[in-house]
Amino acid sequence: MNENGLHLSTLSALADNYIWLLADRTGAAIVVDPGEAGPVRAELARIGLRLTAILLTHHHADHIGGVEELAKTTGARIYAPRDERIAVADVRVADGDMLRLESPDICFEVLELPGHTRSHVAYFGAGLLFCGDTLFSAGCGRLFEGTPAQMLASLDRLAALPGETQVCCAHEYTLSNCAFARTIEPGNAALAARTTQVQALREHGAATLPVTLADERTYNPFLRVDSAEVIAHLDRSGNDRAARFAELRRRKDEFRMPVS
Repeated sequence: MNENGLHLSTLSALADNYIWLLADRTGAAIVVDPGEAGPVRAELARIGLRLTAILLTHHHADHIGGVEELAKTTGARIYAPRDERIAVADVRVADGDMLRLESPDICFEVLELPGHTRSHVAYFGAGLLFCGDTLFSAGCGRLFEGTPAQMLASLDRLAALPGETQVCCAHEYTLSNCAFARTIEPGNAALAARTTQVQALREHGAATLPVTLADERTYNPFLRVDSAEVIAHLDRSGNDRAARFAELRRRKDEFRMPVS
């Protein structure tokens, strides 16, 4: 339980997805991005929770695949961005909305974050950031529908949140992200320490998330496009921040995890 009386669970799903389950002392729970229903159903039954709300960040199937089944079996209300590709939603959310849930008693600010998709949103509240596929630990999401400038603006917005914010992203990509980041900042001590920590966690099958935003700002290259170290390793830097970000993302798209 955190200081707000909420318990956060990380549920593994599909190949490398994380579904986030947040519950209060009464057993009321919300779930974020349930790509499949099975892990959620199992956790609800194991602890004896009742699902009251489903929060969605974007339309990709690995984030919404379990929604209809969960809503049908639990009666949970579905909150989703304004995107026709998410066919089932009780409440459509938009930038700046304050999403007040009664059970559990929590309020989220909705942040629109175009880049990975055009309608991607995040939910920020109670010291938690459910950011879907926009921000990953030591990385960021691919640009399927947005521009580099849009994604950079979205990441800048997240980077400006309080440092103690717990980043709850939707995939276990941290080990490969750290490996890429070390090609950009090989001398970054914080990155080296994070890599060692992540290797130990993954060797034991443990999640590398959540992580604080303050920590991410010390080693995530996509939050460090203005740092001298990152600029020094980019071929096209100049004064164009979006161009620097685009070059980083291009390199990450082409990066392949070394085989040990």
